[in-house]
Amino acid sequence: MAQNTPEQEAAYKKTITERATKIVNTLGIDDTGRFNEVVTVVANQYFALNTIQDETQKAIATVKSTYTEKTKQEEPLKQVEDKKTVKVKQLHAAFLAQLNNKLTPEQVEKVKDGMTYSVLPKTYAAYQEMLLQLTPEQKKQIYAWLVEARELAMDAETSDKKHAVFGKYKGRINNYLSAAGYDMKKEGEEWQKRIKAREQNNNTK
Repeated sequence: MAQNTPEQEAAYKKTITERATKIVNTLGIDDTGRFNEVVTVVANQYFALNTIQDETQKAIATVKSTYTEKTKQEEPLKQVEDKKTVKVKQLHAAFLAQLNNKLTPEQVEKVKDGMTYSVLPKTYAAYQEMLLQLTPEQKKQIYAWLVEARELAMDAETSDKKHAVFGKYKGRINNYLSAAGYDMKKEGEEWQKRIKAREQNNNTK
């Protein structure tokens, strides 16, 4: 695997710093010093996750070049993935500790949503709009699973992988709701009708 050039490294650092700044801009931090500290914490998290991913890819490439038979690759590849999982979990815990030290719980929530494209609040709102008869217990379970998904998605290295994590949990939520008696297809169609009716109503005003 080719090593990044200094220019590529600088461009990547610039990109993640801009991404981190955009997230921290939503937190309402007036103190410039504290603002910059939080930007650094978030940017460093992105950089550290990327480093772990690069190391993992190199380790996978080494295993595949060392063992040509797929059956002999299985155990070493599993060890590579296990090592990555441990590193990511440790990094996640350290990151949250830093955030909690510098921010309020509400601000930490905003950082988490910022790192995951606000999929949690958007999806939670969508389920409540689509299923008007949700019980408090069902809402609580949906929210809990979306929170779990967000924690995992924060550590995913690409946008697609972040969305894939939520997709997996949405499948779990849909199965849970179907088992509770909801016809998800029908409910979805009725919801779309309500959205269209609302849009038409707004356009006529």
